Amino acid sequence: MTGDTGMRDLLAIMELLLTAEIFNRNENLDINDLHPLTREFFGVGVGGSPEVKRPLIVSEGAIKKVLGVPETVCQAVRANPFVGYEEFGQRLRLLSLDAAAGWFIKRGGKDRIGENPVLAFYFEGMDSIDLRYQDVRAKNPRFEDTKEYIEAKVSRVVGESEEMREARDLIIISAPAEVEYNLEKLVCTPRQEEVIKKIGVALEHRDFLKQHGIYEFGRLLFVGPPGTGKTSLALAMSPELHMPVLEVRLAMVTSQYLGETSKNIDRIFELAKRLAPCILFIDEFDFVAKTRVSDDHGAMKRAVNMLLKNIDQISFVRNGVLLIGATNHPHILDEAAWRRFDEVVEFPLPDRKMRQAILEKVAATIECDCDFADIAARTEGFSGSDLRMMMKEAVISALMEGRHRISPVDIEQGLLRVEERNLIRAGH
Repeated sequence: MTGDTGMRDLLAIMELLLTAEIFNRNENLDINDLHPLTREFFGVGVGGSPEVKRPLIVSEGAIKKVLGVPETVCQAVRANPFVGYEEFGQRLRLLSLDAAAGWFIKRGGKDRIGENPVLAFYFEGMDSIDLRYQDVRAKNPRFEDTKEYIEAKVSRVVGESEEMREARDLIIISAPAEVEYNLEKLVCTPRQEEVIKKIGVALEHRDFLKQHGIYEFGRLLFVGPPGTGKTSLALAMSPELHMPVLEVRLAMVTSQYLGETSKNIDRIFELAKRLAPCILFIDEFDFVAKTRVSDDHGAMKRAVNMLLKNIDQISFVRNGVLLIGATNHPHILDEAAWRRFDEVVEFPLPDRKMRQAILEKVAATIECDCDFADIAARTEGFSGSDLRMMMKEAVISALMEGRHRISPVDIEQGLLRVEERNLIRAGH
C-alpha cells in the first residue's frame, strides 16, 4: 500500500477496528467515549437514544459506504496477520489487540488518539503517549448536546400532553451543537465574563446549593442598546454550559384569544422545567412593560402578572432552568419586573479597546491590509453588530473586484454602508 491517501485510509479503518475491540471489552465506556464520526459509522445514537448495543461491528460494506475507500485498501487491511475476516457478513475484527495497537502507533496513528477517547483509554500511560483519557473525553463533543438527543427528549415531553405541544409551537429550541455562537467568538466585558463564570460554578455545585437552600440564583436580565451582543451571549452560553436554549419572543406568545396568553406563558415555563437543564431566553422583555403601561385590557394584565409569577417560581438551583431576559429599553421596566432578577448584566456600546478586539476576532481568518487601531478610533458609537456588518460589507466589496484580500478602500465601503443604514434607521 503506497501513498499518503492510502495510508490515511488504512489508519482510519484500523482506528475503527481498535475502537470496536476496546469498546466491546470495556463495559464502562459509553456513547460519549465515541467520536461523532465513529458514532455515525456504528449507527449509534440514531433516534436520540444514548444507549450503545455491544458488540460494535466493523463490516466492509460500512467501510466502503461511510469512508468511501477503494477495495484495494480493504484488501491491505485483511492482509495484516492480526486482522480476522469473516466471509459471512464481510466482517473484520482484530485477532490480537496488542499487535494491532503496536502497528497503529508505528504507522503514525498517534495523533488520532488525542481525538478518540476510546483509544486514549487504552493507550494512556504507554511509552511515548503523553495524554490523559479524561482530557480527551472532556473535549469530545457530547451526545447530549446533539440535535438528535434534544429532539428525542422534546418528543417524549411533548407526546405526553396537548398543552406541551402548544407550548412547543411558541418557542425556538436549539441543541448546544446547533448554536453557531461560542464564547471564543465573542468579546465580553469583565462583568459579563464574571457572570458566565458564576453560572458555571453554580451548575457544578447545584447539589451543594440545594442542600443549603440557596435558590435565588440564575435569573439574569441583559440590558443594553441593540447590537451589543445580548442574544449572542445568551446563545453562546448553550454550548458553554451544555444546555439547550429555548428562545421566547413575548410578542409571539400573545394570543389573539387574550385568555390564552396567560396559559401560553404557564405552558412555556412548564415545558422549560421538563426539558431542564436548559436556558430559557426571553427576548424583547420590555414588551411586558409596554403592555403594563399602555393596555387597559384585564386579560393582558393577567398575562403579565402570570409571567412575573412564573419568573418568581423558577430557580436554576431547584429546577435547572437558567432564565435570561433581554431588553433594549431598561428605563421602561417597572420595579416589579426589575425585582424578579437576581443579576442585571449591562451590555454597553463597545469602547475603543473593545471595538479593536471585536474587529480582530471578526477578521481573524481574513487576509486584510487594515489598521484595526485606526478603524476602532473612527467607529465611536458603533455596536458589535455594526462592526461585523462593516467587515462583511468590506469582504463583499473585495470579492466583487475578484480579490480575497481586504484593502482600506473596502473598509471605507463598509463604513459607508453602516453609516447609511444607521441614518435611515434614525429617520433622517
